[in-house]
Amino acid sequence: MNQKVIPLADERQLRQQPVVPAELPPPSGRLVDSRGRAVKDLRISVTDRCNFRCVYCMPKAVFNDDYRFLPRQSLLSFEEITRLARIFAAHGVSKIRLTGGEPLLRRNLERLVASLAEIPGMEVTLTTNGVLLPKKAAALKAAGLARVTVSLDSLDDATFRAMNDMDVPVSDVLAGIAAAEAAGLAPLKVNMVVKRGLNDHEIIPMARHFRGSGHILRFIEFMDVGSSNGWRMDDVVPSAEVVRRIHEALPLEAIDPNYPGEVAERWRYTDGGGEIGVISSVTQAFCSTCTRARLSTEGSLYTCLFAQQGHDLQTLLRQGRSDAELSAVIGRLWQQRGDRYSEIRTAETAALRKIEMSYIGG
Repeated sequence: MNQKVIPLADERQLRQQPVVPAELPPPSGRLVDSRGRAVKDLRISVTDRCNFRCVYCMPKAVFNDDYRFLPRQSLLSFEEITRLARIFAAHGVSKIRLTGGEPLLRRNLERLVASLAEIPGMEVTLTTNGVLLPKKAAALKAAGLARVTVSLDSLDDATFRAMNDMDVPVSDVLAGIAAAEAAGLAPLKVNMVVKRGLNDHEIIPMARHFRGSGHILRFIEFMDVGSSNGWRMDDVVPSAEVVRRIHEALPLEAIDPNYPGEVAERWRYTDGGGEIGVISSVTQAFCSTCTRARLSTEGSLYTCLFAQQGHDLQTLLRQGRSDAELSAVIGRLWQQRGDRYSEIRTAETAALRKIEMSYIGG
């Protein structure tokens, strides 16, 4: 059954809340929320469009020919994004991840990468489905991109085509990974969203393929992001099951996180063949250490991936507010943050209308 497409004007009302008053004095330096979590990472969605229609993110039943994507003038400009990024950097953010939709659909994205890479101490990374990397990888690397994460949910062509629902072959993504390697962006992270009965039979083949490659394969539990992907708990393959399946075929041992608050639990092959990661936001919530802020395509700030509403920064930008005023708004929003959705998830909370992943980024 096709789901009703919400008109853009109504969607904007759903997405945004009034910002806190800009007259408040800006907090100085490092920002800590109501649970003691400092802001360190900023995810920026640069487009709500994508060349895939993945069943867990942009299913065709909703994101079809009638769906109204954001008009160009509604998107933050590169200059607006860079200005906000510099303010976040002053509050302690040291890593930016560009997302979408598919971020490589945003024209001249390397210009934005170059601007962000000029921010002192900032690491700029990108998540992509990989299809456009053969055309863009070299320019992105030259612009200062530090790392790339590629989404790949199966090596079996029939399964992969069914999941992306645009008849894109696996070979296109593998060519993108090769292009990123050639451009000097290796090692890569490769993300596989696992949905029971759809692609969980590909866990071992994926592990075998990337073992010894130098790349890090990460398995992500199917999440209830947005309201269009038909999420059910029965479709979730717990990370513990993923690790068990791989360990039975390719022995693993646990290793320490790279840094406090790392979302992926790390495991390495006991024979030295590299490592994998599992991201368990459904079965092993990591809300207590979440350090991520999210900036949507049209400039709304979200303090949780599962948020129902955002806070409109674009209006303040286009009203000509000062950096000090913007800093005050961002600071107060983070200091008031108390999000812990994955810790309190139930069938009822999972059914709430939430922002779509294609709008807010992963």
